[in-house]
Amino acid sequence: MTIELFNPLLLTSLTPFLGVIILYFTPSSNVYLCRLVVLYVSCLTFIWSLFIWIGFDSNTSLFQFTYTVNWLKGWNIYYTIGIDGISLFFILLTTFLTIICVLISWNSIQTLVKEYLACFLLLEFCLIQVFSVLDLLFFYIFFESVLIPMFLIIGIWGSRLRKIRAAYQLFLYTLIGSLLMLLGLICVYFQTGTTDIQLLWQVQFSDFRQLILWLAFFAGFAVKIPMVPFHIWLPEAHAEAPTAGSVILAGILLKIGGFGFLRFSLPLFPSASIFFTPFVFSLSLIAVIYASLTTLRQVDLKKIIAYSSVSHMGFVTIGIFSLTLQGIEGSLLLMISHGLVSSALFLCIGILYDRHKTRIIKYYNGLIQVMPIFGIFFLFFSFANLGFPGTSSFIGEFLVLFGTFQSSVFVTILASLGMILGAAYSIWLFNRIIFGALKIEYFSFFQDISRREFWILCPLVLLILWLGLHPNSLLDELHFSTINLIEHLKI
Repeated sequence: MTIELFNPLLLTSLTPFLGVIILYFTPSSNVYLCRLVVLYVSCLTFIWSLFIWIGFDSNTSLFQFTYTVNWLKGWNIYYTIGIDGISLFFILLTTFLTIICVLISWNSIQTLVKEYLACFLLLEFCLIQVFSVLDLLFFYIFFESVLIPMFLIIGIWGSRLRKIRAAYQLFLYTLIGSLLMLLGLICVYFQTGTTDIQLLWQVQFSDFRQLILWLAFFAGFAVKIPMVPFHIWLPEAHAEAPTAGSVILAGILLKIGGFGFLRFSLPLFPSASIFFTPFVFSLSLIAVIYASLTTLRQVDLKKIIAYSSVSHMGFVTIGIFSLTLQGIEGSLLLMISHGLVSSALFLCIGILYDRHKTRIIKYYNGLIQVMPIFGIFFLFFSFANLGFPGTSSFIGEFLVLFGTFQSSVFVTILASLGMILGAAYSIWLFNRIIFGALKIEYFSFFQDISRREFWILCPLVLLILWLGLHPNSLLDELHFSTINLIEHLKI
């Protein structure tokens, strides 16, 4: 085992954990110092992740910046990290949104601040491991470890009385699905004698075993996305979570399931993936249409964005299981785009909640008269959410539909309804909040966004425009990794 003098992936992986250790020795009474420590650590982690991107070779599908530790001698289980084009931007998104979460919580969290910040650093550490480990066992360990800090964030710092119930729903739904995945993992290990992803990709499982194992892994990933009917925990979790919790939940945690399909289900069980494609298409179409219609019925602003996320993730799974190059690349781009757009929308809802302590839509109207800058930001993010041309979501949805058209014209037509319904609820929500007569009988005090909130939202605007106008900056990096994935399917 050799340690490189400068391995940016290793530094990115370890920095959040070192930040937790530093935070442990920081006095809890000095809240400002705790916040500064976490902000500097998260900024340093983001800088290391930028070095990964700078040094990444987009002309190969091989894993890069690899580092291996022989964890269990004699068991053929190694702790190995490495990235390819598929995981690169998930790590960048994780490190970027962690900074956003720290900044948006700067003044809103006043109790147990040190513990709250430690949960976010632990969450960042586990998420980076999920996207970089190249061993199935370690993937499962960190896949489940993500639940612990998220459970605490919702259960302790949630905003309403149902927060404990929402935290338990999150934990139990995802844990039950993951237990089936654990059984599949054990079965894979006993047949192959290894949990190394790169070795497993060369193993040929029998058709029957592929079907069983695919269903076991599907149970774990479908709950995380979440797919209908495993989505019940998501609106509750969003409604009760603090603003930063909703940002990291919508921006990153929902992407773990899609990443798991791409990393494991498709390359390990190609025949089963093809066999179950109609099943996934059916669930995804139900999610796209049902969640969009349900969004129009919600009265809680956060639940509106949460059901919107269910609909968008249905689009993502359609793209993944189109099993085409354009569909898979479109789903990856759409996941990154959704991580930015939905996070921005939750930040906007958090700004309103911070001022008025309610998210019930009937209390809001005519905000453009008293919060014009907020109205401009909310207009942009609403249009990005409906896939307006020039924004990142449009490119992702277009590629998904283009790729799916090669597999099934019927599925493509039904999926297109999601874009129409997405425009309906996005414009309805914007119109309901921003325009109309100001309801001064409910609120006597109004304040536009602060300077800190302005500078938090600005990078999200720039990134959404950048990905929408120059998508090749992302697509070029993941192209060869996607081609390698398609070759594993042997289509």
